[in-house]
Amino acid sequence: MYDGKTFRSVTNTANGEVSGDTLFQYHQEGTIVWAEYGGGSIVRGTLIATVAPDNSLDMRYQHVNTAGELMTGHCRTTPEQLPDGRLRLHERWQWTSGDGSSGESIIEEEK
Repeated sequence: MYDGKTFRSVTNTANGEVSGDTLFQYHQEGTIVWAEYGGGSIVRGTLIATVAPDNSLDMRYQHVNTAGELMTGHCRTTPEQLPDGRLRLHERWQWTSGDGSSGESIIEEEK
């Protein structure tokens, strides 16, 4: 479901670092998903997740931002299939570094 897909951020709460300049390259083997991401204020990042029977993701992420800070967090992601067949991922996340705040974001599959 996720393998080989590229996603771009479309919305994020103000305390997030992902922006419309951030691209995610997803991979999947069985119930394991991982991705590399970067762009905007993120120099390089990786994530790893397990896939539930409903295709939702239980995810951990880490990246280095342009300030040189190592940032980490966890996320619950719920997929939505758009009318054109692309995926939209609804994310509820929380930092496990920095201030520990939480937020919500949406990323969509690139055409």
